[in-house]
Amino acid sequence: MTRQPALARRAEELLGSSVIATAPVAGGDICTANRLRLNDGRTVLMKTHPHPPDGFFAAEARGLEWLRVEGGAPVPEVLATDHDCLILPWIEPGKVTNEAASAFGAALARTHADRPAAYGLATEGFIGRLPLPNTPAPTWAEFYATRRVLPYLKLATDRGHLTATDAASVERLIGRFTDLLPDEGPARLHGDLWNGNVLWGHDAQVWLIDPAAYAGHREVDLAMLALFGMPNLPRVLEAYQEAAPLSDGWEDRVGLHQLFPLLVHAAMFGGTYGSRAAEIAARY
Repeated sequence: MTRQPALARRAEELLGSSVIATAPVAGGDICTANRLRLNDGRTVLMKTHPHPPDGFFAAEARGLEWLRVEGGAPVPEVLATDHDCLILPWIEPGKVTNEAASAFGAALARTHADRPAAYGLATEGFIGRLPLPNTPAPTWAEFYATRRVLPYLKLATDRGHLTATDAASVERLIGRFTDLLPDEGPARLHGDLWNGNVLWGHDAQVWLIDPAAYAGHREVDLAMLALFGMPNLPRVLEAYQEAAPLSDGWEDRVGLHQLFPLLVHAAMFGGTYGSRAAEIAARY
């Protein structure tokens, strides 16, 4: 490890401890991440961005604290945050094991079981680089339509990342959400739960990182894990089901709850994400 003076000084201002060494950490296309070794023996992760949107790191810090539930999936403690950075304890990566997958499934069920009062959140957030509207709505069908699917459908279409035909296919399905989406009450969601935001630790725990947290239907987190794949996902789902059985027909609704992340990706990256969303809409 070497030492980046400017980065080290910024961390020292926030932590009150001297930085001995710094090293870049690979991964992520939005923020820059560095591992820092402190003179008090700690090792931390510092995420930075030169020009983040207003409230970007504050929203992530709030999301991590909001997801902290006794017995739930572990989340790292927020050590410091400011407009340009976030500092967390370093989590040493470990192996993917069946035992850790089962423990994670049960712990995630406990996180989801700590139920907020309403769908949404008191503050707005971010998913990737995009704003995440969280204004509460009385039902899941309304919240999912107006806060999750429609905003990114419009953005992807406006950016030319979704054809008019594909957009119309998704719009037709939105009108049926009330009939298709059960309303079992809000759960405490990670909100951006793809495999890259699930960290298998050396301590045999599976940690939640980089949330886009809000209160929503718990099937959304599980659908996103399935969308981009996760090691030992069948074991995770088996343990989840044992701890908190899902409503009948949940497997048939996986595609419905994958529309949101697909449209977010279509808005940000284009590619085939928009057409995949339209293909799912056509199934229903």
